[in-house]
Amino acid sequence: MKIIFLDLDGVICLASEWGGRVNKQKSWNRKFPDRAVEYDCDLRLMDVEYRFDNFNEKAVRVLNEILEETGAEIVLSSDWRFGCTLKEMQSLFELYGVSRGPIDYTPTLNVEDFRKLEEEGKKGYEDERSIEINKWLLLHPETDRWVAVDDLNMSEGLTNFVHTKRMNEGIKQSGIKEQILKFFK
Repeated sequence: MKIIFLDLDGVICLASEWGGRVNKQKSWNRKFPDRAVEYDCDLRLMDVEYRFDNFNEKAVRVLNEILEETGAEIVLSSDWRFGCTLKEMQSLFELYGVSRGPIDYTPTLNVEDFRKLEEEGKKGYEDERSIEINKWLLLHPETDRWVAVDDLNMSEGLTNFVHTKRMNEGIKQSGIKEQILKFFK
């Protein structure tokens, strides 16, 4: 099985577009005053398309090209996985024109994982996400080719990693698509 571990912010949802969710949430509250939700409340009460920032159209095009060329499946490693069910996320991907929605989420860390990170002196999100991806791989030995794509630099914790350093360009920045494709040859 071929897998792309995909982050969203800084990869498909670009930094130049962050914050749009606030306007969408205000729009929800005006549209559905009887179901209005305060920002610090459970946003899961809103329809999924109102909870998150938009996907960048060009980034989606590049992702679709990669999915077509590789036949890979998506496993979502993004923190967005905490804001909706897998089924809702799949419908969000469909809404934004991604040809294939995620098949799974990476697992969350447990107390033992956090203790290990602390013992090793690691405290960053990069370390946490690397462990989540490695845990998923251990649970799915049928995965023979994979790559993680993220704006966090996880090169120390993962062998198959592509860093989208420019969060305003994400997956559409020059050379990123080619770097991703190398892991599937």
